[in-house]
Amino acid sequence: MIINTGQRTDIPAFYSKWFINRIREGFVMVRNPYFPNIVTKFSLNPDVVDIIGFCTKNPKPMFQYLDELSCYKQFWYVTITGFDKDLEPNVPPIEETIESFKYLSNKIGKNAMGWRYTPIIINKKYTVEHHIKTFERIAKELSNYTSLVAFGFLDLYDKLQRIHPELKDCSDEDKIILAKAFKEIATKYGLELRLCSKEKRLKQYGIDVDGCMRIEDYERAAQEKLHIKQKMQARKSYCTCYLSNDIGAYSSCMHLCTYCYANGNKDEIFLNFKKHDDHSPFLIGGFKEGDKIKEANQESYLTKQITLF
Repeated sequence: MIINTGQRTDIPAFYSKWFINRIREGFVMVRNPYFPNIVTKFSLNPDVVDIIGFCTKNPKPMFQYLDELSCYKQFWYVTITGFDKDLEPNVPPIEETIESFKYLSNKIGKNAMGWRYTPIIINKKYTVEHHIKTFERIAKELSNYTSLVAFGFLDLYDKLQRIHPELKDCSDEDKIILAKAFKEIATKYGLELRLCSKEKRLKQYGIDVDGCMRIEDYERAAQEKLHIKQKMQARKSYCTCYLSNDIGAYSSCMHLCTYCYANGNKDEIFLNFKKHDDHSPFLIGGFKEGDKIKEANQESYLTKQITLF
């Protein structure tokens, strides 16, 4: 089984102590975001949890616990965009995150690392030229520490448009220019480039548009084949990402990025953050009256046959 931690919030950045407490106790309780009285209990026993997937903008707080995670296979996506505080108020400086990326890669291996450059936002400050220059700067730094990079454009959900109406999508022309430039840069530095977006038409420019978080990425990180009976896709109409079994909670990420699809308004985020308890089996809050708890049906996906990648 694969456990994901990063589709709803940034656990390594803000909840690493809670996460390692869950590892030590061997289970985690996850409240359904759409049906809050339904709670799933996941075992974190390494006999059934084959790989843990992390997605973060700051892996550093988890470094002190890496030795305790060594019995698990891991795959990390680290987002580095180089935005300033106007868009990413609490994200560490780009230089710090690049060094954290390198440290983590040296600890767990290049095949267990991916870099995300997303979302791309175009305005007077962050121009097309800015993005191309920044992308190449980061690509050059990380080329010896990963072989995978995913880029994507802003996804304007209704909630995001209500909270931040100033955010706009890139023009079609800019998307083509950036896709071509990123492809050239990625090739130059030996990086596999993927698109995290529904812009399938960019395939004609040599862009891999089939999804950024695939079973093959976990297999490459684990150096083993995974036999998964049921695959859950993030967006069934246009990608093959495997994003099930996420243990996070929405509206709890204190990076407070203005473009975030997973956060609500600041009042909601701060309220949830106050409800967090490092010793609770839930990321936010605890048990509630009327909770219906079910045990997750878990099994190992590993074939136990070493595969060379």
